[in-house]
Amino acid sequence: MIQFLLNQELRSEHALDPNLTVLNYLREHVGKPGTKEGCASGDCGACTVVVGELHTDEQGAEQIRYRSLNSCLTFVSSLHGKQLISVEDLKHQGQLHSVQQAMVECHGSQCGFCTPGFVMSLFALQKNSDAPDSQKAHEALAGNLCRCTGYRPILAAAEQACCNKPQDQFDSRQAETIARLKAIAPTQTGELNSGDKRCLVPLTVADLADLYDAYPQARLLAGGTDLALEVTQFHRTLPVMIYVGNIEAMKRIEQFDDRLEIGAATALSDCYAALHHEYPDFGELLHRFASLQIRNQGTLGGNIGNASPIGDSPPLLIALGAQIVLCKGNTRRTLALEDYFIDYRVTARQDSEFIETIIVPKGHTLFRAYKVSKRLDDDISAVCAAFNLKIDNGVVSEARVAFGGMAATPKRAARCEAALVGATWNAATVEKACTALAGDFTPLSDFRASKEYRLLSAQNLLRKYFIELQTPHIETRVTAYV
Repeated sequence: MIQFLLNQELRSEHALDPNLTVLNYLREHVGKPGTKEGCASGDCGACTVVVGELHTDEQGAEQIRYRSLNSCLTFVSSLHGKQLISVEDLKHQGQLHSVQQAMVECHGSQCGFCTPGFVMSLFALQKNSDAPDSQKAHEALAGNLCRCTGYRPILAAAEQACCNKPQDQFDSRQAETIARLKAIAPTQTGELNSGDKRCLVPLTVADLADLYDAYPQARLLAGGTDLALEVTQFHRTLPVMIYVGNIEAMKRIEQFDDRLEIGAATALSDCYAALHHEYPDFGELLHRFASLQIRNQGTLGGNIGNASPIGDSPPLLIALGAQIVLCKGNTRRTLALEDYFIDYRVTARQDSEFIETIIVPKGHTLFRAYKVSKRLDDDISAVCAAFNLKIDNGVVSEARVAFGGMAATPKRAARCEAALVGATWNAATVEKACTALAGDFTPLSDFRASKEYRLLSAQNLLRKYFIELQTPHIETRVTAYV
C-alpha cells in the first residue's frame, strides 16, 4: 500500500495499476479534470501539478517544500508519503487563489487550455519566492507553452502574484499538513499491485539491493521523466518497477575537500547549488536542462543510467573525471564514468546492479561546457561539449575532452586530446586538435542537426574554448545556436 495526501484528503492505494500516471489518476479516478494532457511527454506543461514533501531547512526547521512536476510523466507510486495539489485545490471558500486572481486581472488566459498548468507553476513560484524576480519567473514558466502567445500578461501575473503575496489556506494549514505528512511518512517498503503489474517502494539501499536481486527484470524508477515515455508515448507495459525516490541515502549531497558525492536519486534541481558553486558552467547547463518541472523530477543518476547519447550531464562528468559507485547486493565497485558506456544504450552495469553514487572531483579551474540546441530553454542537445585542460607554463599537460551527440555514447575525443597534450597552447595547436577531432567521431544526421553541422560545431566549440581562456572576461558559454 502507498499513502499520500490529495490536498488534505488521505488516500490509501494498493490495487492501482502501477503504470498509472498522476495525470490519469486525477482525471479518471478522482474526478479532477482541470489538469490537462497536452503532449504526454513533459514538453508543454499543461499537466503541471505541485507536490509537497517534508523538508528540513539549514536551520533544522521542518517545512513543506513545494515543487512543480509534469503529472503526465509521474507515476502514482512516487506520491508515497507526499502531498499532491492540483488546480482544483487552489480556490478556497469560494475565492480564487491569488495566483488565479492575478491571471484574471492581468488577462493571462486566452483559449484557457494551458492555463491550469501556468497557474500551478505560478503557485509553486509564489511558494518559493519572497519577492518578484524576473529571472525566477522565466525559469518557473519556461516549461509551460502557450499556443496563444500570451506570455507577457502571464509574466505580469507572476510579478503580481509574488509581490506582497497574501497568506493562503496552505500557509494557515502548514502545521497541520506537516503533522499529517509525518503521520504517513513511510516506515516500510510500499507497493502498488494490480495483479499483473507491481511497483515496489523501498526506503533503504539494502532493501533496494534485495528487491533488485529478487526481481532483476524490474525497471528502476527514479524521476521517471524518461522511463514514463515508454508508457505514455510507446504504449508499453512495465510489469515490475522499483521506485528509488524514497531512499534518503541516495538523495544526499556530501562535500569533501577533493570531491562531491551525489546520490544517484538526487533531483537535478537539488544538484544545482553544489555543482554551480564548484563549476559555474555545469550550473548554467543545468539551467538549460529541459524545464524546471523536469529538473524537479529527473535525477542525476537517471540521466546517466539511461545511457542516452544526448544526455546533457555525462559529457561534463566525463570531462571532469567523474566516477560512479555501482551496488549489487552487499558488493560495491567504483567505475570511471567513461567506462560505463559501452554502446548505444548498452552499459557496463551487471544484472541487479544499480548506480548508488556519483563522485565528482573538485578543483578543475579550466573546465568549460557548451550546449548547442535549437532553443535556449527546454530542448535537447544537438551537440554538448565539455573541455577540461591543465596548462603548465603554456604547455598542455593534461586534456579531457568529451562530447554528447557525436557518437552512440557520450565519449572522449582521444585523438583530439592526443593532439593537445604536450603541445604549446596556441591557435596552431587548437587547429591541429580540430583536425584530429574529425577522426574521433562519425556523427549521424537527424532532425536536430546534420553530421556536417555536428562536426563543425564540435570543432568550433574547441576554438571557442581557446578564445575564452585567452580572454576570460568574455562570458558566452553554454550557448545555443539556432
